[in-house]
Amino acid sequence: MYRPTGLDLYTTTEVARIFALPETRLRSWDRRGFISPTGKRGRLRYYTFQDLIGIRAAKGLLESGMSIVRVRRSVRALRESLPKVLRPLNELRVTSDGSRLVVTGEGGAFDPETGQLLLDFRVRNLADHVVRTLKRTGPITRPEPKTAFEWYLEGCRLDEDERTWKQAEMAYQRAIEIDPRLANAHTNLGNLRYRRGQTTEARALYLRALEFDPCQPEAHYNLGFLAFEAGQAADAVPLFRTALQYDSGFSDAHFNLAMALEEIGESRAARQHWERYLELEPEGPWADIARRHL
Repeated sequence: MYRPTGLDLYTTTEVARIFALPETRLRSWDRRGFISPTGKRGRLRYYTFQDLIGIRAAKGLLESGMSIVRVRRSVRALRESLPKVLRPLNELRVTSDGSRLVVTGEGGAFDPETGQLLLDFRVRNLADHVVRTLKRTGPITRPEPKTAFEWYLEGCRLDEDERTWKQAEMAYQRAIEIDPRLANAHTNLGNLRYRRGQTTEARALYLRALEFDPCQPEAHYNLGFLAFEAGQAADAVPLFRTALQYDSGFSDAHFNLAMALEEIGESRAARQHWERYLELEPEGPWADIARRHL
């Protein structure tokens, strides 16, 4: 069976599929410097298999109840150890007891922070999961897209660089032509429209996305952001709340919901969202704003 190698690169969309995470979560982690893609092809950035090890560790630790601060520290230590490992599929085992991270190799345990072996996942299992999820049979190539989802992935690859936004728009439009019900393509095309200052077109695309996927948190959040940006804080509040209903860990939605609640004079209701935002994003300039409100 094919195994991922150090040459493999993964887009944000592909990583979101592998770990069942919202793309917005991965972009937020990248923006905050928590876990960022370290691979490059030309001017574009991609996640490497080593990055996937860190993401899986972070997801498991957060789900087991570890605080975000401890997770950041543990994953940082793990990533510092990974370059020393030449054959991660054969050498590594990553474990957690919900409060600490331990890496075990063929030569014995090396412990980024100290801990015990309780919750176990093997890196080889991650490799198999990647293959099953993406259905790969060999090294990544980029043939001409054929299906709607392939065109959508091509748009995701291209919209990370302003210089290729036009090509990204064309890719999303092609995806929608093939499958008008592909909600994510509508949302991402809306994001590109927004970046170009075309807010009316962006709003229409977000609404269209929700016709096909009413549970999509990003579209609800984006509509809330447009309302808030237009000075309609009261209209933004239920949209941000709905986004959080479908993704309770959507840090930007907590932040902007708190801002909107403050705007309409509901500071007490805003407090829980400032606190939740700080649990998810304890560092950075936006965290400083949240602390000031508390």
